[in-house]
Amino acid sequence: MVRLWPIGLLIVLAALAYWLFGDRLTLSSLREGQDRLIAFRNENYLLSALVFVGVYGVIVALSLPGATVATLTGGFLFAVWPGTLLNVVGATLGAVVIFLAVRFGLGRSLARRLDGAGGRIGRVKQGLDRNQWPMLFFIRLVPIIPFFAANLLPALLNVPLRRFAVSTFLGIAPGALVYTAVGSGLGRVLEAGGQPDLGLIFEPHILLPLLGLAALSLLPVLFRGRAPA
Repeated sequence: MVRLWPIGLLIVLAALAYWLFGDRLTLSSLREGQDRLIAFRNENYLLSALVFVGVYGVIVALSLPGATVATLTGGFLFAVWPGTLLNVVGATLGAVVIFLAVRFGLGRSLARRLDGAGGRIGRVKQGLDRNQWPMLFFIRLVPIIPFFAANLLPALLNVPLRRFAVSTFLGIAPGALVYTAVGSGLGRVLEAGGQPDLGLIFEPHILLPLLGLAALSLLPVLFRGRAPA
């Protein structure tokens, strides 16, 4: 049975949140409010960390266009450590919300249909089921795969929640570390009136190691494919 209300609820909440806060999830807003944010963090460090994780989770869960700014803010407020951890936790929580909404609404029904399908579709589904861990890490480590798509596909294939959460947490950590490190120096950039280099992750010295990790994640698939029947 298809239950569309969780997905519909997320869409409605996303539209409302974008209408209320869409123009505030920008670097310009961060530049204007940086003094207030730093003062609040200094006076309420633990509370500010919890609020940050919650806000980040909401941004990801509602697919608002502010996740990159949020990641930079994590580094700006909390430095590389624990900023990277807070960014990864917030992003993982938001991804889990999307995952559960889609799986509850469409994922299980679609997975049952794919399991019962024959021919090429059935073989593809069986192959994905046998190699869930490698594929989950691969789609997280390759930076050109949209984050929302990486949340949607596992839900539609009925991947177990624990497997999805663990692979998301570990798989997004390298990229989060890069952007958090950029954010840790954001104060100086904003004071100088500049803009952070958001294309840093596509520089060869950053991108190639990430692609190397993605390739390593697929080695079990290759070995399993060559194993004797």
